[in-house]
Amino acid sequence: MAVGLKVKFYWYQVGTGDFLHSFFSTIAYNLEDGKWGTKYPFLMKELYNGTLPEEHLKKAKDELGAIAIELKKMPISNVIWDIDDLNKPMPWGDNISSDITDLSNYFVTSEGKDLITLFHNAIDKAIELKSDVTIVSI
Repeated sequence: MAVGLKVKFYWYQVGTGDFLHSFFSTIAYNLEDGKWGTKYPFLMKELYNGTLPEEHLKKAKDELGAIAIELKKMPISNVIWDIDDLNKPMPWGDNISSDITDLSNYFVTSEGKDLITLFHNAIDKAIELKSDVTIVSI
């Protein structure tokens, strides 16, 4: 089952739900001391729970920028597949592209796009359309 971000009639495909959970788990574990949503509440609480309301888009975009800066400082060995089971390995193990140099560019969508860039694009479109961003499974 594919999961993605929806802005009105625009669709931004992410990949599987587990992959998206891994992205949020990595942020919570490494940047929020394991306390989900304490530092980045708009992305980690609102969006992760299904809807980022239009009135919080700019704050979420700021959070995303800060997250990208912090993840850039972290080695790929800090990736987390599931914060609820830290022993769970990444399904692909160490078999990753040499283009991946840190956690800011580790997450690549099922269509080969950088996940952080995809989030920025979806938020920008939502700002333009004055719309919420929702996480949808299809």
